[in-house]
Amino acid sequence: MDKQENLQKTELFEHTPVPRAVMKLAVPTIISSLVMVIYNLADTYFVGMLNDPVQNAAVTLAAPVLLAFNAVNNLFGVGSSSMMSRALGRRDIDTVHRSSAFGFYCALISGVLFSLLVTAFKAPLLTVLGASQQTVAATADYLRWTVSFGATPAILNVVLAYLVRAEGSSLHASIGTMSGCLLNIVLDPIFIMPWGLNLGAAGAGLATFLSNCVACLYFFVLLFIRRDSTYVCIRPAMFGVKRAIVVGVCAVGIPASIQNLLNVTGMTVLNNFTSVYGADAVAAMGIAQKINMVPLQVALGFSQGIMPLVSYNYASGNRARMRETILYAVRLALSFLFVITACYMLGAGGLVSLFMKVDSIVAYGTRFLRGMCLSLPFLCMDFIAVGVFQACGMGRRSLVFALLRKIVLEIPALIVLNRLFPLYGLAYAQPAAEVILSIAAIVTLRRILREPAPPCL
Repeated sequence: MDKQENLQKTELFEHTPVPRAVMKLAVPTIISSLVMVIYNLADTYFVGMLNDPVQNAAVTLAAPVLLAFNAVNNLFGVGSSSMMSRALGRRDIDTVHRSSAFGFYCALISGVLFSLLVTAFKAPLLTVLGASQQTVAATADYLRWTVSFGATPAILNVVLAYLVRAEGSSLHASIGTMSGCLLNIVLDPIFIMPWGLNLGAAGAGLATFLSNCVACLYFFVLLFIRRDSTYVCIRPAMFGVKRAIVVGVCAVGIPASIQNLLNVTGMTVLNNFTSVYGADAVAAMGIAQKINMVPLQVALGFSQGIMPLVSYNYASGNRARMRETILYAVRLALSFLFVITACYMLGAGGLVSLFMKVDSIVAYGTRFLRGMCLSLPFLCMDFIAVGVFQACGMGRRSLVFALLRKIVLEIPALIVLNRLFPLYGLAYAQPAAEVILSIAAIVTLRRILREPAPPCL
């Protein structure tokens, strides 16, 4: 590791004023998250321009499988990056190298297995996702490119971004992710629209596959060029099943992974409830979810962006700097999300109509979006709390929050609200759950900020 590079990273974590350090780490992550949302919206937007609810429903129905990638991303990306940042705080460079190699190769193996399993069990999977006779063919075509061929580059792209961000190189992590996203936005209309290749939903999947391959290439070139000045190590010789590494990564990664699998479960339940009302309702729900995902990803990107700073100062014992980082993040994120919620409540109809001009879909989507956006300020507290747990190696607490969110609160709320207010009640299940969870987040964060934390692995 180059000495000058090492000093610059230490300066960022230890001495740079907290607002500047937070912005330096979080802004590139937020921009990257926003670009990722925009490219997800691009799929919905360009497929929506076909004015074919079946094609749009295919993208919505496949979403839980793509979301399941994040179970692997969280296990090896969040787990390894947290381990790396904490090891940096302790000046344990060998653990940093071995943690990054473990995360990379486990993600690679998992991506290959994911592709094989989804391809082998495609028929029953489509049934579980809620695909009907009307939507099954289009959904299968979309999954072929995004999962059967695309799982490995999609997973490696995100995990490599986590590893690079863990050493403080947030800008490079974001450039890598954004390179794929921007290419996807360019390729989408060419592959989807009638004036291009006219592939519909399958074209959106093909664009996603090629874009993730390009993003992976960026990270490989970056690591090669900076091989003498980076803590990220993907040399096969450093990959091994060392107990301390496995335990440290999994203590954070497994709860984060379970949290994501529960999100997939919740989305699948929601899609199954919605599909009973027809392709228009499914397409409208998908559009509302994608629009609501924009500010949600800002909050998520913010919580992920501050993780290296929280991890480093937690491990090095600088509790005052850690406390200042968390409080600053809460104030900034909450202010932004309250403004966005108000804008969404007022402009829901116009936003939905940008994606499809079908009157029934606009009517459904407007009511869905107004319900969903109420959860945003409460989700902010939830995300920051879970980000702090992951940064500090408190895997059990993040697991408890994941179980509370989906199993105890949100899925039961979907069932109850759908009975009381058929279809439209589904949009209010997440806000109902997040109000309770945000209270738990505030109570737990106050305890962490007031009490000495347990030693990290």
